[in-house]
Amino acid sequence: MRLLSVTILILITTITNGQTSLNDINLNIGSYNVGFKHYNTTDSTRTYTRIYDYNNQKIPRPIPISIWYPSNQDTNGKEQLSVLNYLEILKQEEEWEHLPNEQILNWFYYPNTPENQSHQKELTNAYSELEYANEKFPVIVYAPSYQASSIENFAMCEYLASHGYVVISSPSRGTETRWFSNNNAKEMENQARDVEFLIKEVGKFPKANYNQIAIMGFSFGGLSNVIAQTRNDKISAVVSLDGTERYQYKLLEKSPFFEPSRIDVPYIHMGQKNIPDQVLKEDNIPSELNSKFQLYDSLTNSTSYKLKFKNLTHSYFSTLGVLFQQRDKRQDKSDFEIMESYKWVSVYTLNFLNAYLKNDTNALKLLKNTPSVNGIKESLLKKESKNASNPKITFEDFNELALKQNYKGLYELYVSTKTKNPSLEIPEGNLNTVGLQLIFNPNTSEQGISVFLLATKLYPKSANLFDSLGEAYLFIDNKKMAIESFEKSLSLNSENQNAIDRLKQLKQ
Repeated sequence: MRLLSVTILILITTITNGQTSLNDINLNIGSYNVGFKHYNTTDSTRTYTRIYDYNNQKIPRPIPISIWYPSNQDTNGKEQLSVLNYLEILKQEEEWEHLPNEQILNWFYYPNTPENQSHQKELTNAYSELEYANEKFPVIVYAPSYQASSIENFAMCEYLASHGYVVISSPSRGTETRWFSNNNAKEMENQARDVEFLIKEVGKFPKANYNQIAIMGFSFGGLSNVIAQTRNDKISAVVSLDGTERYQYKLLEKSPFFEPSRIDVPYIHMGQKNIPDQVLKEDNIPSELNSKFQLYDSLTNSTSYKLKFKNLTHSYFSTLGVLFQQRDKRQDKSDFEIMESYKWVSVYTLNFLNAYLKNDTNALKLLKNTPSVNGIKESLLKKESKNASNPKITFEDFNELALKQNYKGLYELYVSTKTKNPSLEIPEGNLNTVGLQLIFNPNTSEQGISVFLLATKLYPKSANLFDSLGEAYLFIDNKKMAIESFEKSLSLNSENQNAIDRLKQLKQ
């Protein structure tokens, strides 16, 4: 049997087998049932070759999609997905679709031990093809590690979906074939393009909130996510699970799109423990990896968090690593300590996303707290954070924030944003233009009203804004409020001919 190899950029662990159980991770599943769907699509802008077909045929780049989503559907009588069901997706993405299931552990990354065989039978928290819950949810685009499967972190993806997120992922594949070339800069860019493809793809789902998107990546996926964020305004937050941007800063610098100042959204990096001297020496790993983090140090326009999990080595930031990865006697902690830390990685991920995509103040408080205040032992976690040193926010930035909350609660948003950014300016003319753009679109008319209510609160002596508010109410056929608004405009400017004409028309 052939065992396919996977290169991990910084650390390979070996030696002993784990004794974990999926249930022992003990994640606090949220109020939604979790639906799961896997399907295949293509990116026609790029070509690809199936390497094991051994031909020269070029095809549109295949993009296998895994998506986890919240559901309120009753699951009685429905069968939960098993770990084996996920591993069947793994073999499809490895282009060994017809491989017998009993050969999966022989063929791919993990040893065929009794413990790993038992993992395949375990049930997960997801169900195939449930109905979507009837509301919109924030989106998380997940980028896997080096050449890894879309399902490598399925437990965390299920956990996030159960708490009200749509999570979408595709495998980490090379530019031309399943495998990466020797040019990691090219492959980093290629995976960033896959992330951007997923952002467009998730826009097709009516229950995905296209205005609330975060990206999350493990290992090599962290590199591609940094590049994707610097050139995509749709991305509102970045989660890095021991992302390689910590270890391969020079690789980032090879991208023409990389510039630390462009990272201007909240960022959290959760990293592995210090690598022991024995491992550094025997595995020829630079000792500076334990302390150097050039990207984090370079961030100035991002509220950033740096967490070091003292019981985790690199492999255990993924579900498959926690379950199947061989333990390294030189450095790995006990299975209990590994699972406890993986749980806290998931908890911090959820609270980070809740804080910055859902404006959850309790979640933000947890992030800002010291680990001990959150009930975490000092032996488990070390946390650092920093705010953007010179936050600059424009009207365009404010409008994007308003859009993310569907233009609701605008005055509260203005007060909180102005408090944090005293230099913020909200020009009267810009509000008037945005309000009119929204009001004349029947799908966003109520949002236009909200903008004008904010505008007239900020500029209570503007006859023009009250005139526009009158036009807005008239457009939605609220004649009573239209009359009040035109009368207010006329009281501020008795020569406002439009208000005079409109009032004459309305009072006939």
